[in-house]
Parts: sequence; structure tokens; C-alpha cells
Amino acid sequence: MATRDDGEVAARAIDVWKAYGEGEARVVALRGVDLALRRAAFTAIMGPSGSGKSTLMHCLAGLDKVTRGEVWIGHTRVSDLGETGLTRLRRDQVGFVFQQFNLLPTLTAQENILLPLSIAGRKPDPDWYDTVIDAVGLRDRLTHRPSQLSGGQQQRVACARALVSRPEVVFADEPTGNLDSRSGREVLGFLRESVRSFGQTVVMVTHDPVAASYADRVVFLADGQVVDELADPTAEAVLEAMKRLDGATLAGAGTSAGEAVA
Repeated sequence: MATRDDGEVAARAIDVWKAYGEGEARVVALRGVDLALRRAAFTAIMGPSGSGKSTLMHCLAGLDKVTRGEVWIGHTRVSDLGETGLTRLRRDQVGFVFQQFNLLPTLTAQENILLPLSIAGRKPDPDWYDTVIDAVGLRDRLTHRPSQLSGGQQQRVACARALVSRPEVVFADEPTGNLDSRSGREVLGFLRESVRSFGQTVVMVTHDPVAASYADRVVFLADGQVVDELADPTAEAVLEAMKRLDGATLAGAGTSAGEAVA
């Protein structure tokens, strides 16, 4: 397996292209993306609809294959892995938090949290498990099934599930999209605290400037390319950047629709 010494970089995209379809139906979603994601940092990825932000996250997380280029997580070149290797990577090195929670309704909160470890035949580190459970504030809800939990509690179960295996990176795709504002703040606060207190690396795709303001850095995509970034963001600064980006996208709409991957 290929390795790369990236020091403080938890994940990296190098000249990543992603195309779907063939001929006239071909759509280029990513166009030569270069991006380094710092270890123990919270990065938000934003962009207009169709900018490629979700595609980029899926490629970084090993959920989708790149058409050209390299993707690394830690010392593993993801773009070289076959299905068995990708399954192992997603199980052992990556955590996921999705908008839809993705909890199994017949399992308790505790069983859902421990499910990835159970599938891998591993037992949790007791001290780390207790740390995660206390951090998400779910100790009195561990025997409840998802239908007995609020949306915010379900998403905190999903966050705990993503963290309990101590992954290299946690990828969060619109994690507050189905939550009210209070529950959303709780989940975002937990993700930020997991970075600051536990040294976790978090990468979040979002359309919400308030959610992005919880991150250490915001990366902006347009037409499948990284076009800007913002450090130590505020909601107001993110909103202004998105307005500029939306205007530029509308002005240039249709100019590169037929571009193909070389």
C-alpha cells in the first residue's frame, strides 16, 4: 500500500478530477482540486448548488472513486484502493455523520454507537467510550431506540458513533440539515469541541453560514474548483463570501459546461 509522509495533514486531494456519464451527457463535477486538510482542525466546505462540494467529500472519504488524481487519508492513498481496501478504510480510518442520522431503528443508542466496532470485531476502549458518551451528553439515553430520541439526540448518537473508533477524519455532510436551530448548535458545538479537546479532524459540507462559522477554516468551491478560503470565519463573513461566489457563478453559468477531463 502506498504511503506518504504528510506531517500535519490528515487528508489531501491532489489534482482531483471527477466526471460522470459519457459523451454529451458527461458532467465534470471536480476540476483539478488541490486541497490539504490539517490534522486536529475543523474545516467547512461550501459552495453554490452543483459546485462539487458533496462530490469532493465523497471522494475524500472513499465513498466515490476519482476519475484522475490522488486522494490520501493519513498515510493511505485512497485512490489506489480496491473495494476490500476501501471497506477497511471506511471502517477503521473514517467516521461519518449524515443529515439523515442513518441509525438502525431496532438497535438502542448504545448499540448504534458501537455498531462499527462490532462489525469490525473490535471492542471499544472503555475510557475513550466514556469520554465520548459524556461529551455528547447521552448517558441517560443509551438504552433508548432512535424513535424514542429527539432529532438532536439522534444526531449526537451519530456523532458518538463516528468518534468511538478514533478515526483519522470525521466527515459530516449537512449534519444540521434536519435539526432545529437549538439542536443544530448543540451538534456543531460538539463537533468543534471534539477538535479542540480530543484533537479530532472534522470536515463538514454545509450550505449554512452559521454552521460554517463553527469551523476553523472555510473552503469555497465553484464549478468543481477551489476558488477561495476563509480562516477563523464569522457567519457574516461567510455570507458575504457566498454572495460574491453566487454572483460570479451566475455570471459565468454555461461557459464551461462542455469541458471534459483530459
